Amino acid sequence: MATAILRKPASFRLRTDLLERMKRNAARENRTLNNYVECVLLDAVYDEPNEVTKAAIEEAMSRKEYPEGELYSSAAELFKALDVE
Repeated sequence: MATAILRKPASFRLRTDLLERMKRNAARENRTLNNYVECVLLDAVYDEPNEVTKAAIEEAMSRKEYPEGELYSSAAELFKALDVE
């Protein structure tokens, strides 16, 4: 059985142009304004990566040696290498 998420009413004063834009975005995604705002706030507040992502970041940061030709000093250098192959 799922646990209910408790919600508490809150009141905010927002710029009218911001509120109208959020309403349009919510309608475009076929969501209520409340659901849209809640999701946007959740994305802003809970931006910590999950355990799999943390492990991948740690692995990448701890890597001491890189195979020859794997690193590029710029995007242009990478694209040039991709065109040659």
